[in-house]
Amino acid sequence: MTIGLISDTHGYLDPKVESYFDICDEIWHAGDIGTLPVLESLERIRPTFGVYGNIDGQDIRLRCPKDLWLNRSGVRVLITHIAGRPGRYSRHIKSMLGASPPDVLICGHSHILKVMKDPGFNDMWYINPGAAGRQGFHHIKTIIRLTLEKGKVTNLEVIEMGKRGSI
Repeated sequence: MTIGLISDTHGYLDPKVESYFDICDEIWHAGDIGTLPVLESLERIRPTFGVYGNIDGQDIRLRCPKDLWLNRSGVRVLITHIAGRPGRYSRHIKSMLGASPPDVLICGHSHILKVMKDPGFNDMWYINPGAAGRQGFHHIKTIIRLTLEKGKVTNLEVIEMGKRGSI
């Protein structure tokens, strides 16, 4: 199963996203979607699952939860917007990780692309796809594509879509 990961669009969907995600089975958005048209555009590409972020209004919050647990191809996934980072998770996330952490924790918020395994939580993958929108301090718009198969994350690729202000 191929997954497209995106975060922090802040109401802007780069037209290139469709060409990168059209081969995906699902799209997962890690919050700060910004507007319903962005969510609806992603849903037209592939089935989309997402969480709301701190800038999202009631319209997004009615469609997306704060935290989302998924199980795909034997991989347990937790998606949230604000998680902190390995070694410095928020109290909310620490309580969710508990004795049985997911295989993959996906978050956004920081606009900082980061992919690593967290040895403190059974080598759980920590994935922040960076930011795909025009707002924020990031310089390059990024998304991630990965494959889930037989309980493992494979073929993880970071996709750079140009400078923050560019189309």
